[in-house]
Amino acid sequence: MTNTVVVIDDDRDYLEILGRKLAEIGFKRVRLEDNSLKIAEEFENGQSFDLALIDITMPEMDGVSLLEAIKSNSPSTECIMITAINEARIAVECLNKGAYDYLVKPVATEDLSLAIKRTLERKRLLDLLDLEKRDELPTLENEAPFKPIVTQSKKVLRILKEAELHASSQVPVLITGESGTGKELLARAIHGASPRAQHPFTPINMASLTSSLFEAEFFGHTKGAFTGADTGRVGYLEYTNHGTLFLDEIGDLPLPLQGKLLRVLQDGEYSKLGSSSRQQVDLRFIAATNENLEQMIAQKRFRKDLYYRIRGGWLHLPPLRERKEDIFLLTRKFLEKYYDVNNNGFIEKGALELLMRYPYPGNIRELKSILQSAVNLAHGEAIRETHLPSHIMASLKTCAEEPAVEPIKPLSEVEKAHILKAYKQTNENKSKTARLLGIGLNTLRRKLDSYGVV
Repeated sequence: MTNTVVVIDDDRDYLEILGRKLAEIGFKRVRLEDNSLKIAEEFENGQSFDLALIDITMPEMDGVSLLEAIKSNSPSTECIMITAINEARIAVECLNKGAYDYLVKPVATEDLSLAIKRTLERKRLLDLLDLEKRDELPTLENEAPFKPIVTQSKKVLRILKEAELHASSQVPVLITGESGTGKELLARAIHGASPRAQHPFTPINMASLTSSLFEAEFFGHTKGAFTGADTGRVGYLEYTNHGTLFLDEIGDLPLPLQGKLLRVLQDGEYSKLGSSSRQQVDLRFIAATNENLEQMIAQKRFRKDLYYRIRGGWLHLPPLRERKEDIFLLTRKFLEKYYDVNNNGFIEKGALELLMRYPYPGNIRELKSILQSAVNLAHGEAIRETHLPSHIMASLKTCAEEPAVEPIKPLSEVEKAHILKAYKQTNENKSKTARLLGIGLNTLRRKLDSYGVV
């Protein structure tokens, strides 16, 4: 697991025991420290960890004092207290001072794993809430999995941070957005930033699955299940065990198959075709769709229980037209195989202006296709307007010819403008204005008074 953990205990032998248990659970970034004063000083100097396991009885600085020092300098660090004394008063004091849990030695690996899982889930939820409140742009702690996603959009950068926070958990994630916005790329990044990164990432186009293929493809089948000659097949679930299964275009999955998928999501069990034995599977599910699933639920085209099962975390990718600041960055990225993009001469200003103005109904995928076509026509020369597909110019011309739609104003503003216009036409004669408008004189006076007109 990618979370950082510090364990503080003056008993070096017990430190080593906890270190082995944490490694067994799957934590790789663990620090063992027997000096409570030293770690308190490091927190005061800006050091931070995701999780701290703190022994209560220590010389020089006891665990309760260390807990206070950690929470005052790094509020986002979650703390679990560990002690040989099972005393309710001390447990309550620790919880009141910011600890999330309280464990009594000796701590079984299973109990430690469960406590840490609950604690880190709380941290993830608090970090998500904090992300919504902050004005400044968040930074990624694990940048490498997200490098293929090219962006400087503030909206997308926040989504990437949310994705990183979801990655460390086991909750399923639903990614929504128009076709071509990069949903699979984001799903791969979540997998790469997760504890499952060393295991398979399997993308499946749910629209391509038919009733006859679903069970064979998902569950696999035993030898001879269909004919005496077949040797059996490993399904997606078995192949991806411990990894991430990416269910692309899940909104296109036929309704009868949604129930079969739901059972796997709920139970984590399945049976191969031709076998009655149940197999256990450990998977992370990420689903994606360009459909409005809530609307589909209302139309009885998508199961509500499946929707809430796959929507543990929800990430919505904006269309390219809402992140225009990324168009030039993406253009550089897609053309770097063909040009020296550090030299501004690889695309002419007029062509770039057209690309910046175009609305991209096909989003990033369409931009890539447009640039590939332009490269073929340019033959190594700088890309010009004439190298771009004709439909871009036609689309922009159509937009320019369409009359501008006047924005809808609030009714109160329309009423105010109408009353003041009538008042001016009657040379500010209140009686005539009231008759002209068909309202009472006192009503007109109240309206004019609210507008600041005496």
